[in-house]
Amino acid sequence: MYKHALSSVFLIAVVAMLLTACAPRNAPPGPGDTEPEIMIGAEETHGTLITQDGLELPLRAWLPEGDKRPTAVILAVHGFNDYSHAFAEAGQSFAEQGIAVYAYDQRGFGEAPHRGLWPGKAVLAEDLRTAANLLRQKYPGIPLHVLGESMGGAVTVVAATTESGLPVDSLVLSAPAVWARSTQPWYQRVALWAAVRTVPWFKPSGEGLQRQASDNIEMLRELGRDPLVLKNSRVDAIYGLVNLMDAALAAGPELKTPTLVLYGKKDEIVPRKPVDRFWEALPNNEGHRYALYEDGWHLLLRDLQADVVISDIAAWVEEEDRDRLPFSAEVLVKERPAS
Repeated sequence: MYKHALSSVFLIAVVAMLLTACAPRNAPPGPGDTEPEIMIGAEETHGTLITQDGLELPLRAWLPEGDKRPTAVILAVHGFNDYSHAFAEAGQSFAEQGIAVYAYDQRGFGEAPHRGLWPGKAVLAEDLRTAANLLRQKYPGIPLHVLGESMGGAVTVVAATTESGLPVDSLVLSAPAVWARSTQPWYQRVALWAAVRTVPWFKPSGEGLQRQASDNIEMLRELGRDPLVLKNSRVDAIYGLVNLMDAALAAGPELKTPTLVLYGKKDEIVPRKPVDRFWEALPNNEGHRYALYEDGWHLLLRDLQADVVISDIAAWVEEEDRDRLPFSAEVLVKERPAS
């Protein structure tokens, strides 16, 4: 994960300063302005998201059986180096509860174009807005929610706090990547600054850092075997991710969409300090909740206790009176207006 990579960058900082400076490389845009569209195959499990600039992003869907009308729709946004398959088990569980789930490979990840190249935070946010608008049109009158995991949580926050916002009823941020520069050790900031200006193409390894993303060891082994999960990241992609995390943390005070923040107390990937800081900056009186899982790790939706987290999310998206939600975690609540 990106915490591993950030730490590894420090090891090459001295060498990097001796090399010829290079410019970061970002993923190119799509072929041109296009009418956005969600295309789903006959089995309604795999499809394509056509973006605003004509790029085709792989799409997965988990839908209630038959012609059953969903009670809610979740648009899921995956984390750094991951892809839409990250929501396979959660998506199936939600579908069995009558909740439709859609997830796409963000550009630069999974089977999306320009694999391994950073697309830019504004482009990622616009892709999310496009997908949300399309689902709002597809499911009129049905509550729509965005579930962002890790980096996907940061993309969600940025998209929701721009002028156009997101046409959704609520947000769920699972271990949101808000580990901004202001909360990082100085040596990581300096090393990344040096490396992106000298060896932006370099792919540092996180091996040996002894960081664990989940207690679900078999799932972690499957991720290691999955060729669509990126194992190493370019320095300029890490730099882009940190820029995104900066923007997400800074945007906290502007987040007015009701938001459920999820965090595992055993998370070794995103430290708790920046997540707490993000929570503290959220505005009061907007219905925000912060659920802390004693035995939760970074990949809450794939941990051994994932069913508990999934049940809490299902309750959140289907419950109108969220003050009475029976969460399975320690929950903090933003102040509400005096009655």
